[in-house]
Amino acid sequence: MLAFGAFGRSAMQAEGLPVASAGSAGGLSGGAGPSITDVEHRGIEYIPHTERWGRPGNLFWMWAGASWNVEFVVYGAVAIVVYGLSFVQAVVVILIGNLSFLLTGLASVQGPQAGTTAFGVSRAAFGPNGNRLPSFFNWVTQVGFEVVGISLIVFAGILLTSKAGYTSGTPAKIIVIVLAVAIQAVLPLLGHAAVVKVLRWLALPFVVLFAVMAALTTSKVNLTQPPHGASWGALTIVLALMVAAGGLGWAENGNDYSRYLPRTADKKRIVLAVVLGGAIPSALLEILGAAIATGVPSARTPNGLVAGFPSWFIWPYLIFAVLQLFAINTLDLYSSGVTLQSLVPGLKRLHCVAIDTVICGALVAYAVFSSDFYRLLAEFVLFTIVWLGPWCAIYLVDSWLRRNRYDHAGLLNVRGGRYYRNGGIHWPAIIAQVAGMACAALWLNAYSPYVGPLAGHIGGRIGSDFSVFAGLIAGGVVYYVLAGRSVRAEGSATPAAA
Repeated sequence: MLAFGAFGRSAMQAEGLPVASAGSAGGLSGGAGPSITDVEHRGIEYIPHTERWGRPGNLFWMWAGASWNVEFVVYGAVAIVVYGLSFVQAVVVILIGNLSFLLTGLASVQGPQAGTTAFGVSRAAFGPNGNRLPSFFNWVTQVGFEVVGISLIVFAGILLTSKAGYTSGTPAKIIVIVLAVAIQAVLPLLGHAAVVKVLRWLALPFVVLFAVMAALTTSKVNLTQPPHGASWGALTIVLALMVAAGGLGWAENGNDYSRYLPRTADKKRIVLAVVLGGAIPSALLEILGAAIATGVPSARTPNGLVAGFPSWFIWPYLIFAVLQLFAINTLDLYSSGVTLQSLVPGLKRLHCVAIDTVICGALVAYAVFSSDFYRLLAEFVLFTIVWLGPWCAIYLVDSWLRRNRYDHAGLLNVRGGRYYRNGGIHWPAIIAQVAGMACAALWLNAYSPYVGPLAGHIGGRIGSDFSVFAGLIAGGVVYYVLAGRSVRAEGSATPAAA
């Protein structure tokens, strides 16, 4: 791990990315930016250039802090335990799947130009009223991931209390749920600076935990199991999982955290910082999870990983797992708040965080006390895959067509302006979104809740899954065909510094 740290630091310096050090979070004047105790009052509103304190390197450390997470260990284990991939197959699919963080990187370059959040920028493609559809999808997605994360925190907390000798009855579960929801709200309430800086601080201890986990599980690894591997259809299913859980699954959050960078920030450095910060940790953790699963079949859940560790490590592992889940959940709760502002104009960011926290707490209670938690999780992920690929493609194609030029006043104008068009709806984007979702659903394999017609008939006994790629391609191509000329002209008519 020391070798990795030295390589990562030198590589970032070679690419011109700032490395983490005192004052490295500085903005235009080289200062440290807002204190983590300062409450951010801006939400979807335009960020003035005088408040752009961020640098591309901040994004590397923030995404690294979020991605060093036990969830990614589980994703790697699922490839072996659930889908029967060999270790070599799993490594290949994991490496290919994590190239999807390029989507997150590309979906982070609009924020510095537009000065607003992802679903503020999305109004350029969909129109202020048409954008309510993907905004609603994203809000549901973010809240859903918050529920999953906090539910896993509660399960880990219950296991901790049982290890301490306390019975985990209904009162204990309720107490843990209330505490988890309350703690989770702190960083998103404080806002952008607190989220970015705290996740950067958490990156190093999470790297240490990864190294310890790898060392402790070496003796249990059996890289020859399973001996024969899986069919190509199973490989496509796991690849779709890696893409959706990786770069595609974070693309809708990218500009929520890059909008505090100045307009002059280098686009290549932004993309590189996000890709390296997200892909390196997640790929390493998924490979570790796949290796552990060859000897510990129960590793398909965070608590199931406990079987692979000596008894003395269980307590620190569970504590760190909870911290990691809080870290990754912070991004979801912050982004769900600013997305709700795009969906319901007039709400303040702090009000949105409070609303989401209450809703999340109620849904977590239902999930924790339900016997169908993993079925609910599978059906939720099904929904996410169907809408996210088409939206991401439309978003990126629209940005490319308009050469990343945005009228920030027009983006925030919900009753007129450059992007209002036909009653606030840009129909080419809506049509492309629906077409992309239909294509994704045709080739989605989420056995057993749903298997699409193409998924079930191509790929052998287990079928196949090209839903992510079908949604991306269909959504992007349809939008380009329907809106390419008009959006290109619209971008040309928008001043570069508007």
